[in-house]
Amino acid sequence: MEVTTSNGLDRRNLLRGGVTAAALAALGPLDALSARTAGAAPLAKLPASPDYGPLHPVKDHTTGLELLRLPRGFEYLSYGWTGDLMSDGIRTPGAHDGMAAFRRTDGTVALVRNHERGGYTGAFTTPAYNPAAAGGTTTLVFDPDAGRFTDSWASLGGTIRNCAGGPTPWGTWLTCEETTEVGPDGTRHGYVFEVPHTGKGDPRPLRQMGRFSHEAVAVDPGSGIVYLTEDATPSGLYRYLPHTRGELAAGGVLQMLVVPTADGSSYATYGDGTGTEYRDLTWVTIDNPDYAPGQTRPALQGAAKGAAVFRRLEGAWWGNDRVYVVSTSGGPAGQGQVFEYDPAAERMRVLFASPDAAVLNNPDNICVSPRGGIVLCEDGSSGEYLHGLTTDGVIFPFALNQVVIPAGGVPGKTVAAGDYSGSEWCGSTFEPRTGNWLFVNAQSPGITFAITGPWRTGSL
Repeated sequence: MEVTTSNGLDRRNLLRGGVTAAALAALGPLDALSARTAGAAPLAKLPASPDYGPLHPVKDHTTGLELLRLPRGFEYLSYGWTGDLMSDGIRTPGAHDGMAAFRRTDGTVALVRNHERGGYTGAFTTPAYNPAAAGGTTTLVFDPDAGRFTDSWASLGGTIRNCAGGPTPWGTWLTCEETTEVGPDGTRHGYVFEVPHTGKGDPRPLRQMGRFSHEAVAVDPGSGIVYLTEDATPSGLYRYLPHTRGELAAGGVLQMLVVPTADGSSYATYGDGTGTEYRDLTWVTIDNPDYAPGQTRPALQGAAKGAAVFRRLEGAWWGNDRVYVVSTSGGPAGQGQVFEYDPAAERMRVLFASPDAAVLNNPDNICVSPRGGIVLCEDGSSGEYLHGLTTDGVIFPFALNQVVIPAGGVPGKTVAAGDYSGSEWCGSTFEPRTGNWLFVNAQSPGITFAITGPWRTGSL
C-alpha cells in the first residue's frame, strides 16, 4: 500500500531548524500550514485573533440591528434577505448557501448565490429544469467603491438543494445539487448546472459530470479539469475530463481517485491523520455516471474498481497548482480533515486533521483571502463562528452569528421573528478586485453580508 505517515525528511528538518514567518508566507497559505503541521506542534485555537482582537457586537448599516460580532474596526451591511424584492421583481428565495464573486468589466462585482431549497412547491424563475422544484441561484451586483449593492436577479430555477459549487476560470458558477431525489413527475435530480455571472443559466444538467450528492467543485485553470466532491459516506473524489476545455456541456469523462493497495481493494481514508501521504495515485472511469434509481451509484461503482472512499467530502478550492478538499467528519477524532492533491505528481496528503472539536468542529467550506489567510465555515454544534486560520496553524474566531429578529420584525423585511444565531455560515468569498470585502451568507433566515475593515492588520 503506497500510504505513509511522513511529510518527508527535508520538510521535517526544515521545521526542526526553525521556520520564519517570511519563509512560511512564501510557501503559500495551505502549503505553509502543511509545513507547520508537519512538525510536532498541533493546531491551536485562540479565544480571539492576536491581530484583530476580540469580538464585539456591531450594528448592521442596513437595519441598525446588532446581527454579528466582529473585531473592532470592522463593519458590514446586509442585503438580499429572504423575501426581499429583487431588481427583476422576484422575491429572494431562502436557504442561502454557496457563493462566488466575479469581476465585472465596469469594476463592480457579481455574486452568484445558491439557495439550498428542497421540495416541489414551484420554481421561482423561468426557464426551469424542473418547473416544480424550489431551488436554484440568484445573482447580486456590488459596487466595492461605493460599498453598496446595485442589482439582483434570479439566475437559475427548477433545481433542488443547491448546496455549494465553485467558480470556473471562464467566469461561470457551477452550482451543485446535494441530493439524488427523483421528483413526483419522475425528474431526476443530483446534477451540476452552469450559470454565467452576467445573466441567467441554462437549466440543462451536466449529466456526464455524474448524478450523486454533489457538494463543491474546483477547476484547474490550465487544463480545465473539474474536481468534484460528494457529501456522503462513502464518497469519492472525482474529476471530470471535458472533451473541450471550457465547454462542459459538450461532454467528457468522469473518473474517481484510486489510492493503490496491495490487493487492489478500495482504500478508506476515514481515520487518517495529519501527515498521511498517498503516492502513485491513479484514476478509474465511472462507467455509468448518470445512474438511474435502482442502479449502483458512482461512489460504489468506483470502489468496486479499487477507488478510494472518503467520509463526507465538502469544501473544495484550487490554489498553488493543487486541489484542496475538506472532509467534514474524517480524521482520527471524526472532526474533519483537509486533503491536498497534487495532479502533476499524482500524490495526495492530509494537510491537517482536527485533533478535537474544541480546535475545529466539522469544517465545511473554505476560501483563501488575497492576503493568504484561510476562512473556515464551521458546521458544528456549538456557536456558529466564522473562523480564521493562519499559516502557522492558529485558529481564531473572526465572526459570530447573533442574528435575532425582534418580536415586531424588521421594517421592510418579511423574515419571521426568532433566534437564528444557530444558523450555519455559508458561501464565504472575497471581493476579487482588491480583497477589501468578504461576502458570506447566514443560511437561515437567509441573509447576505458584506464585511469590510482593517484586513491588512491581520492574517485575513
